[in-house]
Amino acid sequence: MRAGHPVQILDRHKLQDQPTNEAEVEVFSVPSYACQRRTTLENRNTVLTDALSLLAENAELSAEEGRGVAFRRAAAVLKVLPEPVTDMTQLRGLPCLGEHSLRVIKDILENGASSEVESTKQSERFKALKVLTGVFGVGAKTADRWIREGIHDLQQLKDSRQTLNRAQRAGLEHYDDINQPVSKAEADAIGEIVEEAVASVLPGAQVTLIGGFRRGKLTGHDVDFLITHPEEGREVGLMPKIVSWLESQGFLLYQKTTRNSYLESDDGPARPCSNMDRFERCFSVFKLAEDEKRRAGQTQSHYASAEDGGLKPWRAVRVDLVVSPISQFAFALLGWTGSKLFERELRRWAGHEKTMSLSSHALYDGTQRTYLRATSEEEIFAHLGLDYIPPSERNA
Repeated sequence: MRAGHPVQILDRHKLQDQPTNEAEVEVFSVPSYACQRRTTLENRNTVLTDALSLLAENAELSAEEGRGVAFRRAAAVLKVLPEPVTDMTQLRGLPCLGEHSLRVIKDILENGASSEVESTKQSERFKALKVLTGVFGVGAKTADRWIREGIHDLQQLKDSRQTLNRAQRAGLEHYDDINQPVSKAEADAIGEIVEEAVASVLPGAQVTLIGGFRRGKLTGHDVDFLITHPEEGREVGLMPKIVSWLESQGFLLYQKTTRNSYLESDDGPARPCSNMDRFERCFSVFKLAEDEKRRAGQTQSHYASAEDGGLKPWRAVRVDLVVSPISQFAFALLGWTGSKLFERELRRWAGHEKTMSLSSHALYDGTQRTYLRATSEEEIFAHLGLDYIPPSERNA
């Protein structure tokens, strides 16, 4: 049609029938649950997993959590494979690969790309949801409501005079910084500040870097720290003191603290528990100055300022602080290390295979009607009848 006349028929225009010698194709085998598998950061099927992850993200932003989880599970299976997938026969018998995921994989293997993925990338709704949920404090439901009201980008949001809460105002003000990846060097620099704050208000308390950085990732979208004290009860009332110290030193651009609402005897995980834990937490936007990075032994050019196109000597970083009593520390450490799918699969394994209920607070045995204590992640895996998997191999 572009040429304006019939073009010469070449081999590339014809459907290719390439019979495969199945004896030469390596067929993979993996366990059903992600928590049974060792998933490093090395991924030999990034083209396939990126495609499925994008469809998962689109489903999640569209409040279709079931579809999102299905795509995430399919991607997690491909991440653990020892070789690149080159033929559909290699996937026979693998768990978690539903018809939809297999259709996408087949499209990519045969055509180099998935038409569904490409159309999703170009979707105005998907692009708007990505931009709006990039504002700290804005979830998919709020973004969807704004889109229905005709708001599709940040300028339209600013012009709309929408009533924003404190978190959303901070998110909009520091949008570019918050949506820029955080490096391990920056996480370490923030860690030094948090450790100084904690030591100044409660000597002997421990600070642990958690999340993706604990799994070996070199970048992340935020930085999470788990704080405890070896003596049970000493952590009570710690968070307001830490926040007060950080504010007095000018490190916080925004903060919101939630109290610990977990009561084991009345409200524990014997009943279905949400994925949100109930620790005392501080959601914050941190002001990381260039000189703080230098003090931590890191070097980097000054941060760009989106407002004036110039340079500013600091950047905004999303930081979560979590305080746990030492009796729950192992569960909190496991729950907050991730990955998100690995944690989901651990809880699914506990419920479906062991009649147990796992949360970031505790492990409840539904058969014995008792809580199972643990002082380490290794003990929790043992309670669940699983081989211990170190953090660097939980990148499902």
